[in-house]
Amino acid sequence: MRSDGCPYVIDRAGTDVQGEAAQLRTLGSAVEVELPGGVRAWSINSYALAKRLFADPRVAKDPRRHWPAFVNGDISDDWPLISWVKMDSMTINDGADHRRLRGLIAPDFGPRRIEAQRAMIEGIVADLLDRLAAQPDGVPVDLRSNYAAPLPAQMICELFGVPEDARPGLLRGLELAVDTTLPPEVAAANVREWQAGLQSLVDAKRMAPADDMTSRLVQALDADQLNDSEVIGSLFNVLGAGSETVMNLMTKAVIALLTHPEQRALLDTGQTSWDDVIEETLRVEAPIAQLPIRFAVSDIELDDGVTIRAGTPILMCLASTGRDPQRYGADADTFDLGRADKEHLSFGYGAHFCIGASLARLEASIALPALFARFPDLALAVPADELGPAGTFIMNGHRSLPVFLNGKPTG
Repeated sequence: MRSDGCPYVIDRAGTDVQGEAAQLRTLGSAVEVELPGGVRAWSINSYALAKRLFADPRVAKDPRRHWPAFVNGDISDDWPLISWVKMDSMTINDGADHRRLRGLIAPDFGPRRIEAQRAMIEGIVADLLDRLAAQPDGVPVDLRSNYAAPLPAQMICELFGVPEDARPGLLRGLELAVDTTLPPEVAAANVREWQAGLQSLVDAKRMAPADDMTSRLVQALDADQLNDSEVIGSLFNVLGAGSETVMNLMTKAVIALLTHPEQRALLDTGQTSWDDVIEETLRVEAPIAQLPIRFAVSDIELDDGVTIRAGTPILMCLASTGRDPQRYGADADTFDLGRADKEHLSFGYGAHFCIGASLARLEASIALPALFARFPDLALAVPADELGPAGTFIMNGHRSLPVFLNGKPTG
């Protein structure tokens, strides 16, 4: 809550994600905010409080049980964040239903299955790098659309058996789902089109099952282990989580290394590792800036006298928690590969810890070193502070990442 008693109005365009996170952190560990549509919520900005509430039984994920405004119909289908509370998946379920839905997907993200994807990732990376190398020299290339985005998108589509002709529509729907600047009618239409597209995928896999995640979900549906809406919601959840977040991780890591030559030197001389790059990027540039949405099951009284009332939405501001000076010290906002404490909450914590964390780390651990090995003179084509925002306060990314692959042209 601001000093004037009014909620902090979140910038729905995400114009300055880290600047807003810093401002929220100065206002308190928990700050009442206003989301698009005038929806009141609480932003949790400190590492310690976020970690505590991630595991607090008084905080739940199911809006159908714990968000009166949603239950009463006050939250309509044209609300910009509607897909985050309407798609029926493990993300909006708690307790036994969450364990059931997560249990159907978890085997595909176990250590052995993830490691088995290494060859596929390496093949996609090699192909993308060859395509980059074929670009005219001295001309800026958008690394986001030509490398960081297609790698996780292709990976997740392969794992789910999404046909080539269906991929553009589904991936476009993903981008719109996290765009918090959309007009209400566009947001509502995107959810309808997403559901229709995913239903077509389910119908196709029922007719011609294969060795992919979608086919296994359809088999579980036919065995009454989940229902139709849960199949669609699960596909939406994992497809989305498996693409946008990895893309942001990769682009932010590239920017950090290109703007911190002293840190890259530590990497090049073997004093730090690519694992350090990945974990420090996840800490200081969380791919998800404001993680939606949880709800207070009962009144929650915080140590500073603030009370989060039952039925109120809660967002975890991961862009803030990763830079919390109370956890990481006065230099918390500094990208430092030698930092001893790189622990972060970028994959969540507790029962809803991101099921795809291992896959995300594997993709980044292959794609980032391969990129810098192929293009050691990689350089930003514009100053870092001129990189445009992605048009969302949920995600922490950019609309494009223009680079020179072989160094800035001279003359």
